[in-house]
Amino acid sequence: MPKMKTHSGAKKRFKARKNDVKRTMKNKNHILNKKTRERKRKLRHGAAVSSSDEKTIRRLIQK
Repeated sequence: MPKMKTHSGAKKRFKARKNDVKRTMKNKNHILNKKTRERKRKLRHGAAVSSSDEKTIRRLIQK
């Protein structure tokens, strides 16, 4: 059976860690002048993917 290919969209958006899968926060791409400095600072940090989606994403990025 051939190897499964990595999903190129998923590999750009997610990082697999030992215990969970890391993702970036939304709302940090454009229209930033109406968002407060505090809100943009909090959006810099990533978040963990929900446990229900983790299995699917790990299969897409193969880790």
